[in-house]
Amino acid sequence: MSVTHSDAPQAPTTPGTETGTPAAGTTAPGTVEAPSGTAHVVGRVDDVPLGEGRAFVAGNTQVAVFRLRDGSLHATQAACPHAGGPLADGQTDPRVLVCPLHLYAYRWSDGAPTSGGNAPVRIYPVHEADGALVVTV
Repeated sequence: MSVTHSDAPQAPTTPGTETGTPAAGTTAPGTVEAPSGTAHVVGRVDDVPLGEGRAFVAGNTQVAVFRLRDGSLHATQAACPHAGGPLADGQTDPRVLVCPLHLYAYRWSDGAPTSGGNAPVRIYPVHEADGALVVTV
């Protein structure tokens, strides 16, 4: 199922605390049932500057969404499994995300760490729908 214009989110009020809530004919952030989970409209694509990440809440899940310089979107869990670092503040390229606390790196393709001994991160499907960020958790 796809997100329609009526599911367009409102502007977030406080960065890092944006919440996706069920849309019942409103223009607030919302959810759409998806085959592999629930798709949440968490904000606007423009809420994430090119080359940066931002934290959002998709349902009850904290996520970090990145918009790479090439315009591609990526989403992962918000906290690093190593020490809880804020992954939305990490550095990224098309292949890996690097946590800002201890420089642990994770592959976008599968969430696996690039060096042994650390747990993987969850990678979530994310896409744009009419300017909205849609994350499936």
